[in-house]
Amino acid sequence: MTPPPSKPTPPDAPRLSDEQLRERLNYDDARLLAECEVHLHRVSGPGGQHRNKVSSAVRLRHRPSGLVVSGTERRSQHENKAKAVGRLREALALHARAPLPEQVAWPENIQIQDRRLRVNEKNPARHHVIALVLDALFACGGNHREAAQRLGVTASSLARFLAAYPKVWAEANRIRKEAGLPALRK
Repeated sequence: MTPPPSKPTPPDAPRLSDEQLRERLNYDDARLLAECEVHLHRVSGPGGQHRNKVSSAVRLRHRPSGLVVSGTERRSQHENKAKAVGRLREALALHARAPLPEQVAWPENIQIQDRRLRVNEKNPARHHVIALVLDALFACGGNHREAAQRLGVTASSLARFLAAYPKVWAEANRIRKEAGLPALRK
């Protein structure tokens, strides 16, 4: 099975390997933003007098990967930029596969208790967990029970984790489809 296709990169951007893209999950926000083109813009929609009239929406284009993400929910440009950086980390975790090590090592602030995988939404290691879970699923040919066993968690716990993040769920089902397996059902 071949790894999922990466997002196309523009001709002026150097193509990085998936391992190099995965290293970006360890970058702090400033270092990650330094690799991005930042576009500020306004968004339209309902809101009337409460609609923000300034360019507070943020769109990031990560030059090394070609990934584009945005943050538009808040009135604050800083909050939207922080949201966009979080989405960029998630996009990197979704698209960059790495070989699954023989001995899986969870990030230090992730604790597996009773073989249950629970990760708080605000946990900074969440993106590493997403990447690791998808690596396991990819390495196991889309078989989530086998992936759960390799990760040391229960299959139901793994399925709940996948279901908690719609984009992760979609990527897991894309991996399964590519392997000729039916989609997971919630």
